[in-house]
Amino acid sequence: MSLPEHHVRRPRTPAVVGLAVAVLLMAAAVLIPRLTGWRVHVIAFPPLHAHWDPRVGPGTLPAVALAVLGVVFAHRVAARARWAVLVPGAYAVTVAWFAALALVDGSHGIGHVLDTPYEYMDTARAVAGHPFAQTLHGFIPRIVGGPGKWPVHIAGHPPGALLFYVVLVRLGFTTGLAAGWMTLLVAATTPVAVLLTLRTLGADSAARRAAPFLVLGPAAVWSAVSADAVFAACGAWAACLLARSATSRRGGAAAAWGVAAGLLFGCSVMLSYGLPLLGVLAVGVLVAARSWRPLVWGLLGAVAVVGAFALWGFAWWEAYPVLRERYYNGVAHKRPFGYWVWGDLAAFAFSAGPVIGPAVAQTLVRARAVLRGHGWIHAYRRLPRATVVPVVLALAGAAMVFLADVSGMSKAEVERIWLPFAPWVLVGTALLSPRWRWSGLVVQVLTALLVQHTLDTGW
Repeated sequence: MSLPEHHVRRPRTPAVVGLAVAVLLMAAAVLIPRLTGWRVHVIAFPPLHAHWDPRVGPGTLPAVALAVLGVVFAHRVAARARWAVLVPGAYAVTVAWFAALALVDGSHGIGHVLDTPYEYMDTARAVAGHPFAQTLHGFIPRIVGGPGKWPVHIAGHPPGALLFYVVLVRLGFTTGLAAGWMTLLVAATTPVAVLLTLRTLGADSAARRAAPFLVLGPAAVWSAVSADAVFAACGAWAACLLARSATSRRGGAAAAWGVAAGLLFGCSVMLSYGLPLLGVLAVGVLVAARSWRPLVWGLLGAVAVVGAFALWGFAWWEAYPVLRERYYNGVAHKRPFGYWVWGDLAAFAFSAGPVIGPAVAQTLVRARAVLRGHGWIHAYRRLPRATVVPVVLALAGAAMVFLADVSGMSKAEVERIWLPFAPWVLVGTALLSPRWRWSGLVVQVLTALLVQHTLDTGW
């Protein structure tokens, strides 16, 4: 017997489907290697580079308190607070959230990672007394083989990453604990940069809706002391300055902001071999701003940074093929692409949080609706920026993740490596309904607490 029409269940919303896909992907990535014995070559808990280690610690109570307060008050405060309060407040809460989760392991959670042999501080202390140009001249040969081969993380990144920690050492932050706190403080500026980018582009309300997800979430587990979180901050501020350039009415100011943005984009390229993908974000910012004026200025700034490193002895285009050789001769050739091409997306869902499923689904549906209803040219020229901006930036975030995934240069550990892309995907949360935003934030903080208290991620 057929049901009356009002009893027939309506098709699931895109957000429901998106959440289901994210959760199923996460579950499959955890269970399939365990049930089948498929060796995917991470520590012990694929798709995360982690192992099982349930625990509580000094940061547990503050983290739980922040999670509860965030769920109860974050959306309300973000919607009503003046920007002069919202921006510093977002930074303060981000710092507190990062620190609370890291301190579940006590001060060890902040001071240990950067002092490990494969991280930056040992080498930064060793080369800090020499001109950095001297380090650059011998950098490429030490990526692969031979005496004095760089540790894993230094070999796997352009020298800008090492330079950041050399600067910290020269400023007196010589211990892993001191450098860890500085890393945390810099990384915590990322949500602020994203919020200001949205506001500068005329999407004030979208920024307020996305703010709780930019501040509170599981990405904090890997952000507190990870150099990749510093890279995320650099890329986010580059986008923010580019937005400022694109919306400036004065030619001189637009040029200055554009060059500054280019300098930071260039620095991002010298921090990680994967961050030329931020060019997708740069295009997204210019599309959202409906202005291409900053393009030349931004390119000049970026080329200046990359060219300066080349003059000092490190040519990015010469180093990248050498890095590929080391990567594929190392653990990468043991990690099956057939697993990691989707396992990486599951790892990213653990890091950025399961809410990226609904966010991406809603972004795609909104983009389709905009194009179907208005056409690309009309949408680009006529629709309010507040309508277009969050869609364009969230699409840019998703596109960067997709390109990084299919490149084959990211097999495992993307929960950390893809931190620069995460906040832009999370901009899509601004497109969710109020009910979904509330429940989504609950899912985000619970995921963060569970990951930090049950897994030893090494961060």
